[in-house]
Amino acid sequence: MFARRLVRARRASAAAVTLAVSLALCAGAAARDDGDARPVGIGGGRRVLLDCRGSGSPTVVLVSGAGGASDEWTHIADAARPESGLKPDPSAVLPQVARFTRVCAYDRPGTTRLDGTPNGSTPVTQPTSAAAGVRDLRAALAAAGEQPPYVLVGASWGAMIASLFARAEPAPTAGVVTVDGASPFLKDTLTPAQWSAWMDKIRAADPGKGLERPDYPAAVRELRGAPAPPRGLPAVVLTSDHPWDLSVGGGSTWPAWLAAQRRLADDLRARHVTSTDSGHGIAVEQPRLVVRAILDVVGQTRAGQER
Repeated sequence: MFARRLVRARRASAAAVTLAVSLALCAGAAARDDGDARPVGIGGGRRVLLDCRGSGSPTVVLVSGAGGASDEWTHIADAARPESGLKPDPSAVLPQVARFTRVCAYDRPGTTRLDGTPNGSTPVTQPTSAAAGVRDLRAALAAAGEQPPYVLVGASWGAMIASLFARAEPAPTAGVVTVDGASPFLKDTLTPAQWSAWMDKIRAADPGKGLERPDYPAAVRELRGAPAPPRGLPAVVLTSDHPWDLSVGGGSTWPAWLAAQRRLADDLRARHVTSTDSGHGIAVEQPRLVVRAILDVVGQTRAGQER
């Protein structure tokens, strides 16, 4: 998936992060870092690998991009050596958030570790929708005994799951952060030809090995059919400012991506951060910026709890 590949990529120059660059960087394997990951049974004979660290409330839940496992949140890009791929680092998002509150990341079915190995979660039939992601996440958190309230942090495709979780589960949701998140409004801002070509590319990317393949049309329907985000919900939308492209349907998709980000921020009534000095993989390129956004929402949540 484009999101998985782009999150591994670091700009080779001041130009855009593109699919071609990201595919090249995929060859740079990163050392495996399982942290405190453990399998959690979620029913039906299935299990999900969950990595939870730190203590405190609210619990931050990190939702990775398409095809991406939990280790996307424990690694960073080396700006000086982009060709080396990603490396585990204590300055990455998950270990930094664990310094001030409880935080969990998980391996969705069909996702792949950064070293190319499969994760420990039970495979499911693909494609998969945002609603399926919400069901699995809710089940995993409950089975692991991870307590609400939750701050959902979604990168790329993960933002579709995080946004739907906030709408479908308003009671335990304390806030939302999207990290260059996929927006349901992209269906409107792309041309019909671009949207169709993008869906074709996603379908063609599945090699038949059970790898995660997001069903974006279903996710758009699910989000549009869900209740509005709770009024007053603390939210931050982080948007890339180094142009990158889906490379579909003729013409640049970058303006459509930015327009969809603006609409997502409006829909969530979020603080919109557009100066990120990053391509699509903000979490690995600018982890401190992501951590600050999470800390902002956590702080608002704690202030509300004290009133």
